[in-house]
Amino acid sequence: MLYPLSYGGSWCATSVHDTIGPVMSGWGNDQAEPRRVLVVDDSPAIRTLLTVNLELEGYDVRAAADGEEGLEVVAQWHPHVVTLDVVMPRLDGFETLERLRADPATAELPVVMVTARAQAADRERGDALGVDAYLSKPFEPAELVAVVGRLARRYP
Repeated sequence: MLYPLSYGGSWCATSVHDTIGPVMSGWGNDQAEPRRVLVVDDSPAIRTLLTVNLELEGYDVRAAADGEEGLEVVAQWHPHVVTLDVVMPRLDGFETLERLRADPATAELPVVMVTARAQAADRERGDALGVDAYLSKPFEPAELVAVVGRLARRYP
């Protein structure tokens, strides 16, 4: 189950926090502004949970309900990391990832698949399309924060 501060928030020194860097994970070492994360999931509850957990760590977060809306936000807002659910209406996570990788402007944008679709075939498809990380639902919020933090620091 995901819920804010289930991992102690920024004030808790855990092994995950020790590996992801400064207390305010959303702030890069030399960044004047927090890193931007786009959360794309068709479930309002999951969008809210991911958003709250990332905002508590200092990230600037926006959310989209499906891949089509997500692509529009990416084009206008230019996030540093995108989290994608796989199963969504209109445009699923794999199709969204494929479009991101096909566009030179977003080909290197870090993408985390956050989904209950954790079968080997799904992971293989995600890897083939160029996903950067794969989190299976349910997962610990600290795991999400660690993965997003690692990816956000490597993207300009």
